[in-house]
Amino acid sequence: MNAAAPPLETLAQLYARPGFLLRRAHQISAAVFEDACAPLGLTQAQYGAMTVLAAAPGLDQTRLARALAFDKVTALRVLRGLQARGLVERAPVPGNARQLAVQLTVAGHDTLAQAQQAAQAAYQRLLQPLAPPQQQQLVQLLAQLTDGLAHAARAPFVPLTGHPG
Repeated sequence: MNAAAPPLETLAQLYARPGFLLRRAHQISAAVFEDACAPLGLTQAQYGAMTVLAAAPGLDQTRLARALAFDKVTALRVLRGLQARGLVERAPVPGNARQLAVQLTVAGHDTLAQAQQAAQAAYQRLLQPLAPPQQQQLVQLLAQLTDGLAHAARAPFVPLTGHPG
């Protein structure tokens, strides 16, 4: 006796899945951001790292990774790219030569200041298809989703507290 095969998922069902839509939204978000920051050559990850470092100069690489929900490899890749451009510098933490503290250079501070207006324009462009109440609702729903499923993440998110900014 042959068991009936389960019905195949339709394309409409696939394209309506939250995971598909979130991945597509991330692709669009990255493209919009990178377009806005093209003159500066910054990615979202680099901008995020620089923003955290401006708020917490001398942060060690592990805490930086957690503050952005990056795995250690991604954090290292981002930092190496920024360091190669002279935007950050890394130095051993006093008393712990195995741990590196990271801070923005003068060029890094200047680049971040230039990038902030472009990043804000990208954020506005990304949310432009939505009415202001929908924009707020989307951000609230995404925060609720990420908070509610944080235990399933591959990289921990540990927001910085006690830092200005």
